[in-house]
Amino acid sequence: MSLNWISRADRLKALPPYVFARLDELKAKAREQGLDLIDLGMGNPDGFAPQPAIDAAIAALSTPQTHGYPPFEGTSSFRQSIAQWYLRRYGVELDPNSEALPLVGSKEGLGHLALAYINPGDVILVPNPSYPVHFRGPVIAGGQIHHLMLKAENNWLIDLEAIPEDVAQQAKMLFFNYPNNPTSATAPREFYEQIVDWAHHYEVMLVHDLCYAELAFDGYQPTSLLEIPRAKELSVEFHTLSKTYTMAGWRVGFVVGNTDIIQGLRTLKTNFDYGIFRAVQKAAETALQLPESYIQEAQQRYSERRDFFLKGLTELGWNVAPSKATMYLWVPCPVGMTSADFALNVLETTGVVFTPGNAFGEGGEGYVRISLIADCDRLGEALDRLKKAGIRYSSEGNSWN
Repeated sequence: MSLNWISRADRLKALPPYVFARLDELKAKAREQGLDLIDLGMGNPDGFAPQPAIDAAIAALSTPQTHGYPPFEGTSSFRQSIAQWYLRRYGVELDPNSEALPLVGSKEGLGHLALAYINPGDVILVPNPSYPVHFRGPVIAGGQIHHLMLKAENNWLIDLEAIPEDVAQQAKMLFFNYPNNPTSATAPREFYEQIVDWAHHYEVMLVHDLCYAELAFDGYQPTSLLEIPRAKELSVEFHTLSKTYTMAGWRVGFVVGNTDIIQGLRTLKTNFDYGIFRAVQKAAETALQLPESYIQEAQQRYSERRDFFLKGLTELGWNVAPSKATMYLWVPCPVGMTSADFALNVLETTGVVFTPGNAFGEGGEGYVRISLIADCDRLGEALDRLKKAGIRYSSEGNSWN
């Protein structure tokens, strides 16, 4: 029975359609029609979590204490592992008792941070294109979004000088993400120094999403925002185990940084959840303690896939620069096609799934994001299908057969 007299809250009505949900519908329909899908759409890593992490979770299941409510702020040992990991990876010292908070995945934490700090009408700065929760969380909280349009000619970096003075004066928070999803762009250390100076000048909270920092290639080492002097005074940084450690379904991540900001998020979360299952925390703690060789193996895996797929795209007419980090390629659509049309045509013609760039905001129009979440054999099959379907790229337009 339809309950027409029950209306959804205005905060839901304000949300644009979630393109990933629509993609799932289209993929389900394609599978019903018998298509063998090669899904390079979502950032859902293939394979297993590290075996030591799995073993740690299994062992924890045999402990009665594991099955009770976990502490709101996460277990002490997991928080200590987070602090030790940050010190080892970035040389950043953290107080595990006040500057680190485990999360049910970083997406949850980013959304709840918006609810914890944004009042209706607050001006929030968000890059465009951007990972959807960076703008959807503020929209749900009633924030007024000012889009920071990213451009290819600026290497997809935020142009701080382009922010109008009156907007900067009113802004409360700035969300950003390098290495970037969806563009795979990276930011030099000088950019972080500039954004910290800018945020102090205008008294703006910085929210940095660092979930792809360990998937870096060719000797590139991404910067943690917290490495920058004075950053911790007004910043938090989010991380996840989903990508590096192939633990997307485990739903575990963490936020680190300013004590007061983290305490506000913790206060909100205590009213919504009971934290992360202890067995999952034990697995995550174990993963963070793995030797450097594990991360190097993950980097090698994705860099090989990147090189393999870029070679295939080049043979089909594309000229895409190698990404220095992330598990994505940001690929221009054939001239004259929107990102949604191109992605839909590729899906219907070949069974290969790309994510249209407009899923990440209007600034992503004209591109598709390709996730390198399959081995080279499967990626090769995807390229063969594109070739057989006559899908190519040229500056004059698409030579689609």
